Amino acid sequence: MGLTTESILGWTRISVLFLAMGWAAWMDHKDRRVGNEHWMVWVKPAIFLWALDLIAQEADWTIFLTASAVVAYASTSIIGRPTLSDVFSGNKMDLIVSSWYVLSLAGIIGGSLKYGDVSPLDVLVGNETGSAALWWGTLSGLLTILIIDLAWRFRLIHGGADAKALMLVAILIPSWDTMPLISDKTSESLVALPPSLALLMWGGLTFILIPFILLIKNIINSNISSFTDLKLSWHASKMKLSKVRDSHVWLLTSIIQLPDGSSKVYHKSRAPRRTPSDEELDNSIKELENFDVEEVWISYKLPLLVFLFPAIIPLALVGDPISYIMPLIGL
Repeated sequence: MGLTTESILGWTRISVLFLAMGWAAWMDHKDRRVGNEHWMVWVKPAIFLWALDLIAQEADWTIFLTASAVVAYASTSIIGRPTLSDVFSGNKMDLIVSSWYVLSLAGIIGGSLKYGDVSPLDVLVGNETGSAALWWGTLSGLLTILIIDLAWRFRLIHGGADAKALMLVAILIPSWDTMPLISDKTSESLVALPPSLALLMWGGLTFILIPFILLIKNIINSNISSFTDLKLSWHASKMKLSKVRDSHVWLLTSIIQLPDGSSKVYHKSRAPRRTPSDEELDNSIKELENFDVEEVWISYKLPLLVFLFPAIIPLALVGDPISYIMPLIGL
C-alpha cells in the first residue's frame, strides 16, 4: 500500500514530536529547565505541518485564522499578553501581536457565521464532514489549550515546560485524523481525548510503575532493614549524604528534637510542599553531618517531561487510552 499525503504528514509529525520532546526531556532531566527558545524553535515545524495539512484539505480563510487563534493563545505562555497600555504606548511588537489577535478573532467570528448552523454534536458522531467539521475540529484546539493553561495556573501541571510541551503537541497534532494510528480503535470511538491530553494520560499511567521500580531497586541495594524502610521504599531511595546537594532530590531525612531535649534521626514519609532554599538545605545537611549520618532517604524530583517522552510510543501505536477504557466499563 502506497503512502498517502495524510500518512506522510502524520509520520512527519511523529518524528518532529520525538525530536522536540526527546530534547526537552533531556534538558529537563539534566537541568530541570527548558528554555522558551526550545519551544520557539519547534513550534515552527508544527505550524508548517498544520498549514500543509489545512492546504491539503482545502481549508478556507476562516479555518486558517481559527488555527491562528489556537497558536496565538498558546503563544501567551511564552511571550505573554500585551495590555491596552502596551498597545497605546506604541510598542511595535505589542502592536503586531495585538493585530494577530484581532485577525485570529475575525477567523473565529467568520467561521461561526459560516458554520454555526452545524451542530458540533453532528461533527462528533460523524454525521457532518467537510469544511464545517474541519472548522469545529480546529476550534476545539482552543478548548484544549484552555484546559492545559488552567491546569498549569491551578498547579495541576506544576512545570511550565510541561504545559508548554502539551501546548506544542496540541498544535503539532490537532486531531486524531492527523495521526497515522496503527489501531482504528480511537478513530472509531465516540468519546476520545484530544491527542495532547491523551499523551498526558499515557504519561500519568507510566507513574504507576515508579513504586514497583523503586521497591525492586531498594531490595537489590539492601536498603530495607525495618518496617520504616519498607514504607519509604515505595516512593524513596537511599543516597550518600555527600551527593544530596548536587542532585535533583528532596531530602527526607532530618534531625528532630524530642520532648526530653534529646535529638534523633527522623525520616519524613513525603516530600515537602515547598522546595527548601539552598541555605535551608545546607543547614539540614550540616545537622546530619554533625550526627555522623552518611546515608539518607531522598525522594527524586521526577520531571513530567521524562514520562511524556516515552508515552509518545503508545500514543502513536494505540491512540487514546480512554477509547479502550470506556468499553471496559460499559460506556
